[in-house]
Parts: sequence; C-alpha cells; structure tokens
Amino acid sequence: MKLKKLGKGFHFSSLLLLGFMTMAHGDENSLGGRVQAKIGNETVQFPILKTDIDADIQGDLITVTLKQEFANPLDQAVHAEYLFPLNKDGAVFEMEMRVADEVVRAQIKPVEQAKKTFEKAKSQGKSATLLRQHRPNMFTQNIANLTPGYPITVTLKYVQTINKVDGLYELVVPLVVGPRYQPPGAGVAPTNELQETLDDELSLSTNDTVDQQTEVSSQATFGKWELEALPAYPPTHGVNLPEHIDPDRVSIQISLNGGMPITLAESPTHTLVTDARSESSWKIKLANGRIIDNQDFVFRYQLAGEKTQAGLLSYRDERGGFLSLMLEPPKVPIESEISQREMVFVLDSSGSMNGLPMDASKAFMRKALHNLRPTDTFRIVRFSDSATEFSTHPLIATAENIQKGIHYTDQLRGSGGTEMSSGIRQALDVPVPENTIRLVTFLTDGYIGNEVTILKMIRERVGDARLFAFGVGTAVNRYLLSEMGRMGRGFTRYMDPTESVEEVAHELAQRLQSPVLTDIEIDWGELEVTETYPRQIPDLFAGQTVRVQGRFAKAGNYNIKVNGHVNGRKASLPLQLSLQAKSHEGEAIALIWARSAIKDTMRELATSSVSASSLDSIKQKVINLGLKFSLVTRWTAFVAVSEKIYNTDAENSKTVSVPLQKVKGVSKLAYGQSGSQFSGGSTPEPGFIASLLVIMLLSGLFISRRGNRNHLSL
Repeated sequence: MKLKKLGKGFHFSSLLLLGFMTMAHGDENSLGGRVQAKIGNETVQFPILKTDIDADIQGDLITVTLKQEFANPLDQAVHAEYLFPLNKDGAVFEMEMRVADEVVRAQIKPVEQAKKTFEKAKSQGKSATLLRQHRPNMFTQNIANLTPGYPITVTLKYVQTINKVDGLYELVVPLVVGPRYQPPGAGVAPTNELQETLDDELSLSTNDTVDQQTEVSSQATFGKWELEALPAYPPTHGVNLPEHIDPDRVSIQISLNGGMPITLAESPTHTLVTDARSESSWKIKLANGRIIDNQDFVFRYQLAGEKTQAGLLSYRDERGGFLSLMLEPPKVPIESEISQREMVFVLDSSGSMNGLPMDASKAFMRKALHNLRPTDTFRIVRFSDSATEFSTHPLIATAENIQKGIHYTDQLRGSGGTEMSSGIRQALDVPVPENTIRLVTFLTDGYIGNEVTILKMIRERVGDARLFAFGVGTAVNRYLLSEMGRMGRGFTRYMDPTESVEEVAHELAQRLQSPVLTDIEIDWGELEVTETYPRQIPDLFAGQTVRVQGRFAKAGNYNIKVNGHVNGRKASLPLQLSLQAKSHEGEAIALIWARSAIKDTMRELATSSVSASSLDSIKQKVINLGLKFSLVTRWTAFVAVSEKIYNTDAENSKTVSVPLQKVKGVSKLAYGQSGSQFSGGSTPEPGFIASLLVIMLLSGLFISRRGNRNHLSL
C-alpha cells in the first residue's frame, strides 16, 4: 500500500549493533559512544542504538517512516528482540525488510499465523522480522537470524493527525518505553486451555514453551488478560547494566508545511533551531545535533489565520468515502462554577514516583490547594501498595486546612508498588456530598500494566464527577493517561519533573475548570454518514480539538449542523461540506478512519460488561479492520521472510534483547527490586535472565578467541 502525496513524513533510522566488536581507531566515533561491563577479568564493550528522525508535517497530518537497522558484529548469528514505543494514535500500515540484495514487503496476518511464519523461517535459517503491538504505544520487533555481514533494515510507516492542546498543535514522539508495574494475576490467562490452543495452532513440540502472559491469538475466545499481557522488559542501562549516557543517540529534523503562516514552533523538552524558508514552510532541528533517547520529544506549533471552528478532510476510493471533521470549541470567556466543588487529589506514591516526580507532584499540590475557593472542600488520597487518605471526611478549604494539606503532601515519599485500583476506590467510592460537583485530579506516571482494569474501574465509578489525569514524568504511559482523562470526562496534561515545575504547576492548577463545549452531537442532514468515531464525542475544554471520523455514501455538497452546549447554554454551528466523487490524494484519511474505529472498539472491549459472545464479535471486528486496511493491532501483525538462507546453524543461535536507556528523572525503584522487569517484583523475568546469559556466553566465546588480552576496544 502506498500513500499519495502525503509528504516525506517521519524518517527514523535506527542502528542496533548487538553483541561485541573490535573497531579501528578511525572508527572510534562512528557509533557515538560505548558501553562496557566487567565479565570475569575482561572488559566487554556493548554497542548502542542510534536513531535519526526526519519529520514532515502537512497542516495537522503527518506520515511517519521509521527505519531500524540491525547489524551483528559477532562471528555467529543471533536472534534479536527490540521493545520500542510509537505514538499511541499512529496507524502502522506498512513494513518492509531489507537484507543483502533482498527487499521483502511484509504481510499483515493474524498474530498467531504471523508468529508461525516467523518461527518457521527462523528454524530454516532465513532472515525474518515480526512486528507485534502490545499496547497502542508499545511494540516489539523480533529479528530472526541476524548474521554477521548481513545487516537487516526494517522500515515501518504510520500516519496520524495532530490535535491541539491549549491552543497549540502538539506532536509527541516517544523515544523509550518506561517500566510497568504488573499487579499479581494481571495479564495471565485463567486456565491452560489457551496454552493448548496455541500449541496446536503453532505446531509446537512438547519441548517448546509459550509464555501465557505474552501469547495472544486471533482465534482464541476473548479474555481481558490479552489486553494486559506484557512482553519481558529488556536490560536497562543504569539499572542492571552499567550507567551509560551517550549524547549522540538521536537526531531530529522536522519539515513543517502549515498551508498558512507559521507563528510559533517550539519544544518544551528540547532546544531547537528553526529556519524559516517561507512564512508557511519551516525547517526545524535539534540545537545540539543529537540527543539521548531517554525521554519523549514534544513539539508544538501554531498557525496564523485559523478563525474557523471546524475543518474537513475527505478521501474516496473503491472502498467508499471517508471523512475527518475537526471540531474546536468557540473562544468565549470561561464562566466560573457556581456550584460547590469537592476537589479530590489522588497522588501516586509508588517507587517509580520517588525523587523528582514526587517533588513535581508536591509543587502542583501547593499551587492547587492555594487556588481553592473558600466554598470548596478537598480530600487528598495517596496510594502505592495500598491507599490512605489525609482526612476522614472532606475538609473545608480554610487557610488552616490548606496548610495542613500541604504539610501532609510534603511528607510523602515514593516507595512500593503501583496498586492504582486502591487509589481509584478510595477516591470514587465515597458518596458525593449533596449539591456538590466532584473534580478528581490524578497525578501519576502511569507505569502499570493493568490498564484495562483501571479504565473499567473509572468508567464504572466516575458517575457525574470529572477526572483530570496529570502525567508526571519525561516518558510516561500516555496511552493510559489519555484514556483516564477521556473516561473521566476531563482532560490530560503533563509535567516534566526535570524542568522548573513551579510555573507549570501553577498553570495546570488554573486549568481545573469545566469544559467549554459539551453534549456535542452532529446533525448530518441529508448526508448519509455511517460508522462515525468516536461514537461518543468528548466534551471540549478551551484550546482543545477533536476529530470525528466517518464514512459517507455519496459525493456532493451538504449542510450539516454541530449542536451542543457552550458554557451550559444551547449552541449550534452550521457547516457546508463539499465531498468529491474521486480523490487523487489523501489515502491517509482512510487509514486514520480505520485506526479510529479500532481505537473506539478496543475501548469498548476494555470497559464494556456485555456477554462473552458479544466480546468475541467485537474482537473479530478489530481483526477484520486490521486485515482489510493492513494495520497492526493486538491481533494482527506484520511478518517478512527472506528467500535465502543466511544461517546454517539456526537452532543453536540465541536470542538477545536490545538494552534500553533508563528514563530521565526516574529512579531505579521504578524498575523493581531486580530492576529487570515490568512486574515490579523481585524475581527476574526468564527472558531477561536468558538475555544476560546469552550476552555472557557470547562474550565468553569471543574473549576465548582473544587469547590473553586484558581488555577489548570497540
């Protein structure tokens, strides 16, 4: 599948060198840094990951091309697994593998068939790649038979729209997957029936093993454990591998074509250099050339002349018509709430919040408590392994009570697990006082693996309250946090604890308000529109936008009307739409529609209480969309296999996980006692242990060939 006239898009070029190698002096800087560790009496060098990002933004649409180049400097083949993030809203629609003179276009398949194809190629000694999605923002790339002298380049493509946040378009490029705490039982199949099903489907021998927590099948009866299963977390620099800060890992360049004058282009996370080629076309790059991939990259921009409150994109091909309608609330003064408010603050006090994240949460609390109205009441809930509360009942926001609340939060420290469900129960299960509006503010990094449980709990308990999710960290779980804000009919914002937080905390505390545009409905008139997403349009706060995706039957000119309430009063916005019979560009609109349909359907799977048979049909809808539109989903995966055999000893080749960087500003407590896993317990994952054993084994083989040399140089 090819996209037509969507621009260059993002271009990621990642160089992953696995194992150990020697390097001549002339090449010392070619990898931009080294990692070394002691194994016995030998110093062993670890290669690193490099990423180059070229971005092309067209208005509020973006196409992403991500290249991952895997190379093996050893004298024997290995298999590799790489855990990496993508934007939670990206529609991954294409993958290609290059090895030697072969270029293989990947096929989209049900996940168990893709894995079976991959495992067969792996056993045959062929090069192969397998791309799987574990969360909308978490993926693994598996590489089979990575042979010395034959690098494997994997190219991914995805598209997405860019929404406004507080009046600015905001793009997030995640660069590292943070750790996840997995409560006991989360992500585990309840019986062994699925294991037996998978054994039959994958034709596994009795000596093979399948991890029930990570194996997912399109054919198995749906179980919510599938949505919470996590892959093993790789070794991490600064946690269970030597501390390693390479400032030259990532370069980022952006081409911004606004279609109208650009008035602002900035990053709150990184220093940029801008070059205005014209009023509407800018080139942007990192001021320091390259950065380390230990935090999200955030880019914001603003376009002049945007006076409208709606914008339309459409596309039509043999599959039918697709439209994308952008809505923005009117710019009107925000009216203050008249009703009495109960302000509930829920603070994540788990180990991952220790240090800078907790300091940022405290700064926010000082500002938020001082902003309370005299008629407000407030509660403060903290949770880690369990939840406790500052007071036994809501306190009136007197000066004395506010100071007591600040003193309470100032004493908090981060430790223990992230049992978020206990915090939700403590905050929402208490009855709301009569004639009172409850506003809940959640401060967390979202480092959990049981997102489905948490979102379902919020949906069932939130009632008429509004929940605001504030992400505290440099590489937080944006999928969970954005869904929390949506489920709670509030919004989501983020704080970087490594920067000055006082100003940000003050601004965020001021935004705890009611939405501007609520109860949004669209009267399509004579336009036949079907399968619109999201099914329930969220309320819009000042400076926000939302896109409604749909399918249309007939081209032509139509009048529609957007109805809702602005500051509680009825309002409507009439619009004229012109839909063309044929389209020569804009295929991304169809992909974005399909991605929106999948996102809405997955939300239904995660939070609905319908029958098992209904859940199976909902799951099948996701699978059908993935196969029809060539999109990676929880149950569809990309797989590519070479024609040639590159490894004649495949059965003896080991699998090595690519190490990750420790997230900036996060303490080692976030990675569990062993620092080795998502689950946050004290026992390392089998995959992690295997990776380290393989590293030691390979290093031992390599060192034995080096004779009595005292150290190795990269």
